[in-house]
Amino acid sequence: MEFNYAYKQSTAVNESGGNTQMSFSPDTKRPPTYFVGELRQNVAFREAISALHDVVVSDMRFQPKDKTAYKEWRAKQDEIDWQLVAAMRQDVAAKIKPLQEELNQLSKRSSERFAPYYKARDKFRRYVWQKQLDFYFVFDPVITVHPDEVFFECFSVDESSYGRLSASYEVFKNINEFACGTTNVDYSAALYDEFQKIRSYKSTQLQVDPSGFEVQTTNEEAYKEVKIDLPDSWVRGFLQVSSAMSLPATQFDLHPMDIHNICFVLRRHKETTGPRSMRYHLNPGEPVRVVFEPWNIEVVCARSPYTGIQPQTIRVWGRRRLNILERLIPVAKKFTVHLLGTGMPSFYVADLGDMSFTLGLSGWTANDWAQSGNFDLMAPRADVDEWTQKLIFDALRENWLESPDRLAQRLNLSRTAVLGALSAYTQAGRAIYDLNKQVYRVRELSREPLPIERLRFANPREESATRFLSQNAVRVTSVTDNGALILQGSVNDKDKTLNLSLTIDRDERIIDAECTCNWHQQNKLYKGPCEHILALRMQHARQC
Repeated sequence: MEFNYAYKQSTAVNESGGNTQMSFSPDTKRPPTYFVGELRQNVAFREAISALHDVVVSDMRFQPKDKTAYKEWRAKQDEIDWQLVAAMRQDVAAKIKPLQEELNQLSKRSSERFAPYYKARDKFRRYVWQKQLDFYFVFDPVITVHPDEVFFECFSVDESSYGRLSASYEVFKNINEFACGTTNVDYSAALYDEFQKIRSYKSTQLQVDPSGFEVQTTNEEAYKEVKIDLPDSWVRGFLQVSSAMSLPATQFDLHPMDIHNICFVLRRHKETTGPRSMRYHLNPGEPVRVVFEPWNIEVVCARSPYTGIQPQTIRVWGRRRLNILERLIPVAKKFTVHLLGTGMPSFYVADLGDMSFTLGLSGWTANDWAQSGNFDLMAPRADVDEWTQKLIFDALRENWLESPDRLAQRLNLSRTAVLGALSAYTQAGRAIYDLNKQVYRVRELSREPLPIERLRFANPREESATRFLSQNAVRVTSVTDNGALILQGSVNDKDKTLNLSLTIDRDERIIDAECTCNWHQQNKLYKGPCEHILALRMQHARQC
């Protein structure tokens, strides 16, 4: 999938004495979006934006070692007559000694003469490495300006981690001008080094450059044209994160020192065998306990009692990605953890006062957001006509952000219809759910509409569910409404009759399901619902 960007110039950093000005160059092909303000909370912003950089360059996929050269070398060693080699070494050793001394003297003189060359070469290598690092920023970071805050979004290289930094206007002072909207900004690896220079005694101005929109098309030579061919999985993963954030989750708070203790254990220990999970033990009124496998090391979060009602144990994998949060520990007030379930995604929201940092992690590192987690299939799926969907989105655009309840009350519509419409726009990349403030926000991921049919299906499950409906192979046998909607039914799949059940909450979200098919028995809901569960849900919606 090709994305075309046009920047007036590259992102610039101007530093003079006690003043630093950072000017981001926005995509001029988008509607004008700009912001100019001076940082008030310099150190906290530096640590938060640095943590966002750690998300961007994160790649924890397993890289197997190439043993081809070793095997070739080992095969040659087996062919050597070592007794003959030992006899020859005695004769050769005496001849080598004076030659070695002479060679050491020559090497010393050579190193002294080549020292300036080696220094210049290392400097050049560092320069090249920094330029190559820019390829990590496959999709230029997304910056969105809203009436109440500015937020940055990014995705990791391995497509398993999502980062979002939101900064309210209290973080800035001397805000000159801004225009709400979403844009991609030109972002380079060198800019990360400039962020490290932010200090409390120096004034730093952050500027999403409004002048980038002043150049007319007649001066196209002044533009910096960028064309990026993104894999569908990258864009699909971005959409899946937004869908997963709107799902119900177990929520509790952790003290910053608890996160420090978790990262400390991960830094001090290296697992060589499985399992490699973390178990959260949550008992009402008791401190949260975290157990690290396979060592069974327990961290008791004495400052963080669990305030939930039901005791439960939730296991999560891909735990080393939590080290991204280390830089936020000194400046965070608390961390709010959102767990969707065992083996499911998790979200960690750092409360930085006037800022918040959201780290979204897939079920485990190899289980990236795009290929395995179809959480848009578990999101609200209410059947809302296009006219109502457009009405709801236009209403959201008026204020740029709003809660579903407030939006439903203002438009005199049902909450289910509002959630269904917002879910559709979330899956289309035009809206995002703010996990920190529990509101939906307008956020256009791309300038052109995304090809939803191409992006939505990473697998043929929903297509198969539609086929079951067309063949009249789905039957709803029982419907129970006791606060949550419980469906029971059967699906005829070829020569088998599968029995299944499904629980949907008041917000039209799947919270539990069972099916006798082999795929569900192996994966449960860790990779989203199977086609039979989806078919049962569609059949019930059709009957209603």
